[in-house]
Amino acid sequence: MIIFGTDGWRGLIARDFTFENVQTVALATALYALKIDKKKASVVIGYDARFLSKEFAQEAACVMASKGVVVHITDAIASTPQVSFATKQKKATVGVVITASHNPAEYNGYKLKSNTGGPAFPEEIAELEKELAVLEKKRPAIKFKTFDEYVKEKLVRPFGAKESYLRYVKRKIDMPAIIKSGIKVMFDPMHGAGIYTIKDLLPKADEIHGDYNPSFGEIDHPEPMAEYLPTLIEKVKEGKYDVGLATDGDADRLGAVDENGHFVDSHKVFMLLMKYLYEDKKKRGAVAKTIALTSMVNKYCEKHGIKLHELPIGFKHVSKLMATDKILIGGEESGGLGTIIHIPERDGIFNGMLLLEMMAKRKKKLSELVDELEDEFGVHRYRRRDVRTTEKIKQDILKACAKKPKQLGRYKVTSIDTKDGYKFFIDKGWLLIRASGTEPLLRYYAEADSMNKVNELLEEGLKMK
Repeated sequence: MIIFGTDGWRGLIARDFTFENVQTVALATALYALKIDKKKASVVIGYDARFLSKEFAQEAACVMASKGVVVHITDAIASTPQVSFATKQKKATVGVVITASHNPAEYNGYKLKSNTGGPAFPEEIAELEKELAVLEKKRPAIKFKTFDEYVKEKLVRPFGAKESYLRYVKRKIDMPAIIKSGIKVMFDPMHGAGIYTIKDLLPKADEIHGDYNPSFGEIDHPEPMAEYLPTLIEKVKEGKYDVGLATDGDADRLGAVDENGHFVDSHKVFMLLMKYLYEDKKKRGAVAKTIALTSMVNKYCEKHGIKLHELPIGFKHVSKLMATDKILIGGEESGGLGTIIHIPERDGIFNGMLLLEMMAKRKKKLSELVDELEDEFGVHRYRRRDVRTTEKIKQDILKACAKKPKQLGRYKVTSIDTKDGYKFFIDKGWLLIRASGTEPLLRYYAEADSMNKVNELLEEGLKMK
């Protein structure tokens, strides 16, 4: 079964993510695109730095071209935001990225992009899945020519995605102010699609894990969270850098490290950029957050009379709002966020530059900006734990959550939100338990006014069976 989860279809290379399965999904995508625009259907395809990503992308391009769909394919590794930007810029019917984002090296995946410049909307994915369901019942023999033949016929058109994207970033971000400030930056693309990018924006920035390495080298998980960034944290401290920035496997998520080597979680990054857009850039609009994002967002919106949308996990829900409503900033707890000054897409590189712009303009260290959050909103500590499990154990735990316990250890449950999983609220804290939409695991999220309390909540969640 090929299933599109929270953020596309992902599977183990050779077992699930095979050339045959990619052909089937590509055919479904072509048929979907032709339904939207029979005469001028076109698709933008990009690929990340994973094993065989280029080859999977070219195979998908050939299948789509065999149906008469014009395919614009990147001529090199491209980040997800670059592909989203190109999909909108070229006015393509849809976009596709061959990537498994932050998953381990043995995975690859297939993301669908909307012509608005962000993730495909849930209803667009549902339409693709309808095409897929028909094909999976009786898979047709898919015949196509070679990649080079389609290039000669101009049905497949290779292009460079990076240059126009970087020109756009330089127009939107005050790069001269960042460079003039002398901020010393260490960048970690985690061997992902962000490689070969930062030097074009910040020639003096230093970089680690910036070479092509489909196994991700020493990195277990190309996800910009503290546990996967020990080398970046150490390098920032050793080299006395002002800030460390990290992007995930497809460079749509951002992680940050302050000048003392302390990881600045995605909740705080979201808060800082929201404050900068609202207070300094004087931008206006509603705010969209997924259910696992910090309650500081709620407090800020209430304080300033900003309309707040709380959504299920998955940036596709945020992106849809950003494409149809005026959204100042929207995002999720995993480090992905979009802003009113950019396309409706997560973008680790763009948001990293915006964070540097904030530091340069306010003339403050990252740690000082974070301390100001605590002064304004009080202590907020957060942690997430991912637990791999079997389907039976997962269902048993979800059934236990459905019984709606009135206590979590010594803490009284004051309310429960079932928008996505089970979110248990206590005094000055909450615990969220939900099944991953892309991997065979359960995710446990907790926020509270002390780290001890956070760990207690997580332990109580792990006991639930």
